[in-house]
Amino acid sequence: MAKVRNILFIMCDQLRRDYLSCYGHPTLPTPHIDALAAQGTRFTQAYVQGPVCGPSRMSTYTGRYVSSHGATWNFVPLSVQIPTLGDYMRSAGLRTAVIGKTHVLPDLAGLQRLGLVATEGMGQRLAEGGFEPYARHDGIITDSKALQSQPVYNQYLLQHGYKGINPWHEFANSALDESGHLQSGWSMRNAHLPSRLYEFHSETAWCTDQALQFIQTQGESPWCLHLSYIKPHWPYIAPAPYHQRFDAHDVKAPVRTAHERTDTHPVYKAFRNHVESQSFAQQNVREHVIPTYMGLVQQIDDHIGRLMAGLKAQDRLKDTLIVFTSDHGDLLGDHWLGEKEMFYEASAGVPLIIVDPSLTHQVGVCDALVESIDLLPSFLEVLSQPAQQQWLEGQSLVPFLQKAEPGKEAVFSELDYAFYPAAKELQLPVNEARATMVRTQRWKLVDYQGFEPQLFDLQEDPDELTDRGQSAEYASLRADLKDLIHQWRRTLRIRTSMSDAQAEQVAARRNAMKDIVIGQW
Repeated sequence: MAKVRNILFIMCDQLRRDYLSCYGHPTLPTPHIDALAAQGTRFTQAYVQGPVCGPSRMSTYTGRYVSSHGATWNFVPLSVQIPTLGDYMRSAGLRTAVIGKTHVLPDLAGLQRLGLVATEGMGQRLAEGGFEPYARHDGIITDSKALQSQPVYNQYLLQHGYKGINPWHEFANSALDESGHLQSGWSMRNAHLPSRLYEFHSETAWCTDQALQFIQTQGESPWCLHLSYIKPHWPYIAPAPYHQRFDAHDVKAPVRTAHERTDTHPVYKAFRNHVESQSFAQQNVREHVIPTYMGLVQQIDDHIGRLMAGLKAQDRLKDTLIVFTSDHGDLLGDHWLGEKEMFYEASAGVPLIIVDPSLTHQVGVCDALVESIDLLPSFLEVLSQPAQQQWLEGQSLVPFLQKAEPGKEAVFSELDYAFYPAAKELQLPVNEARATMVRTQRWKLVDYQGFEPQLFDLQEDPDELTDRGQSAEYASLRADLKDLIHQWRRTLRIRTSMSDAQAEQVAARRNAMKDIVIGQW
C-alpha cells in the first residue's frame, strides 16, 4: 500500500452524526459518506471539546482543550503563541490550506507585540490560524462587512452575475416567495423556499470546486487541505432541488418529554428560554425547518461523491488520508432546545470517519471514547512526524484504525456561556458562566459553575431524558465524576516552552550541580 502523502480534512458545520444514514438516520440517505465509512473506520463515540463553532475548532486545530487554548467562544482570539494544524503540517513539508470556514479570529494584540501585521507574511499566517487562506469563507457575511470589502465568495457571485451589495445574503441565503417578494433566509419561516441562485453556485458547490482545483494544482506535491463546509449551519435555506428533497414525513420525532419542560435547573431553563429554543419547541417549526436541514446534508453528500470522483481521477485516493467530521451537532428541538450549546449527544457528539489508504485492513466500527483533539496527533503519526507533547493534549487514533482498543476512560467538553442571553437572565458575571462535561462509557455529568450539576445514565437512559443531578442516591457517583474533572485539569499541558525530555534533562543537571549549594548548613 502507498504511504500517506496528503491529508484531506473535511469538516461540516453543525452536522449531527445521527443525520447520516451510516449513523442510523432512517429517511436521509447519504451514500457517499456511507461509502467512506465502509472503506475506513467509523467512530461512534467521538466528542468535540466545546459544542460551539469557535472553541471546538480551535481545539481541533491546536490539539488542546478549551481551557488550554483560551479561545472560549466564537469571537475570542486564538493566541499567536499556540501552534496549530497548519504549523505542524507545514513543518512536515505539506502545503496547508483552508477552503471554507475556520472561525479563527486574529490575535491583533499578540501580532502587534511581535511587530507583525495581519495582512502579510508571517503575520497573515498567524492571523489565519496557520492556514493558507486559499478560499477562506466563514459563511456569515453581513451587509456592513460587504460594504467594507467583498469577501471571496461574494466576489465569485458578483463575477457570475449576482448583483447587489451583499449577494451572499440576497441570493445564496434569500428566496422569492409565492408572490415574488424577497424573503430572507434568516427567518426560519422561509426555509421551504429555494435560495435565489443555481445549485452549482451555492456555498457547498463552490467549496467543492475550490477543493478540486487546489488538489489538481498541487499535482505530485504533498498537501493538507482543510475543506470546511459551511452547511448545514443556519441560515436554514437550500438551493433547488435540495429545498424539496424531504418533507415533514421524513422528520424524526424529537427526543424530549413533557417532564423536561418543567425542569427547573437554572442553566437548562435559561437556554430553553432562548428564541431558537422557543421556536424549535413548536412541532410545526421542526417539520418546516428540518426537511431543509436534511436537504443541506444531502447536498453535502452529493458533493462528497463529486470530490471522491475527482480524487480518483487524479489518482490521489491511493496516498491521501481522508477524515470526515463536524465541529458540533444541532439540537433541532431535542430537549426543547435549539442551536447546540448544551452537552447532549445531538450536540457534543459528532460523526468521525477516517480512511487510511496505507492500511490493508481497517477496523470498520470503533466504539471507543475519542475526542476531536485526537486528530492532530493522528495526522502527525500517519506522516511519521514527532508529536510535540508539551503542546498536544490529544492521543493518536492510528492504533484504533488497525485493531480494537479500549479508548479513554472519559472525554471532556467545555462551555463558556458568558456571551448568551442565558447568562444575562441568570445575572452572571462574565467569568462565572462556565460548564464542563465529563462523559464515561456509562455516565455523563455536566458541572456548572455556581449551580447543581446534571447527571445522565447513558446505559439506562441513552436519550438523556432523566436528570439525576440532584438525586441523593447518586451523590457519591457525582462526587467521583467531579473528581475525574479535577484529575483531568491537573493533566493539562501548561509547560509549553520545553518538551518533557528537555525538562528531564534540566532537572537532571540541576540535581547534579556541585558548584551551587542551596540551603546547606
